[in-house]
Order: sequence, then C-alpha cells, then structure tokens
Amino acid sequence: MDRRLLLGGMVGGTCMGIFPSAAIARQNKVRLAFLGQCLIEHAPTRSQWPGRDGVLKALSQSDLAVSNFESVILGPRAGAPTRDLETLHTANPDVLDTLYRANIRLVGFANNHAFDLGTGGILDTLDALEAARMTVAGAGVNETLATKAGFRSARNQEIGLVAYATGKVRPGGAATPERAGVNEVRVSEAGVIVEQDANKVLSAIADAKRKSPNIVVCHHNHLWEPIQIQVPAWQREFAKRCVDAGASIFIGHGVPMVQGMEIYRGVPLLYGLGNFVFQTEKPVGAYPPQAWQGVIATGSFKDGICAQLSLACIMLNEIGLAGPSDTQTRGFPRIATLSESNKFFEGLKQLSQPFGTRFVTQESGVIELAL
Repeated sequence: MDRRLLLGGMVGGTCMGIFPSAAIARQNKVRLAFLGQCLIEHAPTRSQWPGRDGVLKALSQSDLAVSNFESVILGPRAGAPTRDLETLHTANPDVLDTLYRANIRLVGFANNHAFDLGTGGILDTLDALEAARMTVAGAGVNETLATKAGFRSARNQEIGLVAYATGKVRPGGAATPERAGVNEVRVSEAGVIVEQDANKVLSAIADAKRKSPNIVVCHHNHLWEPIQIQVPAWQREFAKRCVDAGASIFIGHGVPMVQGMEIYRGVPLLYGLGNFVFQTEKPVGAYPPQAWQGVIATGSFKDGICAQLSLACIMLNEIGLAGPSDTQTRGFPRIATLSESNKFFEGLKQLSQPFGTRFVTQESGVIELAL
C-alpha cells in the first residue's frame, strides 16, 4: 500500500521525522524512543555526565525507550572471561539504574558480548535486568525463551520486542533447548541467513503479532561489510522479511556507527542507530569519529503502524572528563548542537540515498519524503 510520508528533523530547533499525509489519529497512540546500543560499564554521577539533563528531557517525551544492552552484569555465577580485557565489557548492577532513569525499559540482550563471562554471566544479567524492572528479549535460560518476544506495557498497550544477533557469538553463547544463551541467527559464507534460524525469528514475530500489533525487531549485527558503515544486502533482505511477518519497525545495532535508513511498505528500517553509551576500553583514536555519534529515533505508533518518526542527533565524549585515560566518564551522550546536527543529517541523507530514501529540507525544518 503506497502512502505519502513526511520526514522531518529536529535537534534543538531542527527535526527529522516520518509522518503520513492523512490526519494522524489522536487516540491510542504510543510514543517509543529507539536508541543506539548501551555499552556501559560505569554508573555516572550527575557531574560525570554533563549532557544528562538534555538527554533525559528528550527521552521523557516518550512512553518508554528501547535499546540493546551490550555489557554483562557481575554476579555470583560469573565464569572466566571469554575475551581479552580490552574488549571485556562488565558492569555492576547500578548501571541499570542509570538506564532506567533514561526511560529505557525494553532491552535486547542478543549480542556478541552477552557471553563475556560465560553462561553464568548471561544468567546473572537476566536476573539483574528483571530486578531493575526492565523487560528483556533476545536471551533466555533456553532457546525457547531467548527466541520469543518480550512484552512491555505502555499507555495501556503491549509493546513486543523480538531480538537476535548475528556474528561473533562465541561457541557456547547461543541458546539451546538445554542451555541459556542468546538468540543467534547465523549467516553462511555465501552471505545467506541460515533458514532454520530465520524461521525462528519470523515465527516469533508472527506469534507476537497475534498478541499485539506493536512489534519491534532488534538486530545486533557483527558481520560487518569491508566498509563498515555500509548495510549488508542480506540484512536488508531479512529486515523486509521481518516486516512481512509483522514487524512495526526494524532497529539495527552492532556496527558502532549510524547507518542508512530505508522505508519498506511504510515501515522504517533503521539499520544502525550508532551508540547511546560507548565505554570502550580501547585507546582514544581506535574508532572513527562516527562511533561517537548516535540517534534518538522517536516514533508514534497506532495499531502497529508507525505514524510519525522524529530523529535527534546525539554526540558522545571520546575522551573522559579527566583525560584520555579516564574511561569511567567517557562515552556518555549529549544532545548535538544545531550545526553538529545539520552536518550529521547531511551525512545521513547520503547514506540513505542508495535505498531510495529522499530528504527535502524546507525552511520550517520539516522534510518531505514521497514513497
């Protein structure tokens, strides 16, 4: 079904969004914020996160926020680290309080770092997320629970999340019928998703759709293209299959950069939202400047249809407040300035152009997109 949509952009005074030309129904709408991945290792004080108030104010405009949690909570069942210390991402439970205050209530835990402390680390993190009053999808105590959607209530509606991960999931990290783990979707060397894994995800979406019209699909991808910011063809193809199965929006994580965006059958495909918190232990300069950017995508949904989507650019500090060796205060977001966001959105237009996504900025800041 063809629809006319509007795409507008707003950071400070600028906004990017997706709106249908028909009048938006005013009732039974739910507002959801979608964030880049949360690789958080330290819970900041207010002074350690200078951009906190602006970010929290922006997120408070939504009924709840959705992200991917990419650390492991330290607990009694933690096993030996499965990777080098530089890429080992662990945290105390208080980081979840930081995220909860940011309105993050629905999280995917399907990613390549969930197994950093073995199966015990996955179990401890699942327990900590539950204790922090968060709803999780993409990992579970067995394959059935890792695959199925997690549901969270917002404005008297149920929001379903199906989450899965591709690439760099270490042996033992994927859920099985008898073992806790993440919902892994494998991709063959020929660049084709293993159909058995694809069917798990598509069936979970279809099952969730029977319970609620509002279904979010989160994909954490670590099978990057040679030019990392580019979106793999297999990912685009499967995102569209997820929409055909019932997804209301498709959200990508994994690549630590914002990637291009596409519209398919009126459904936003946001292939990469970059980082929301990025507390890597790697030295300054190890990642390109794009790794220190992200997007807050805020959508209004009615009956499973995304009726409006606005985008705000955020910037993260690569260097901690006390200098390059201060990893405790690095990687926290702030709302971008007008000049920063204008430059950022110019880049996003170029990334999205190959997908047929056209942005036409008007003086008012509203951007029209014709499908």
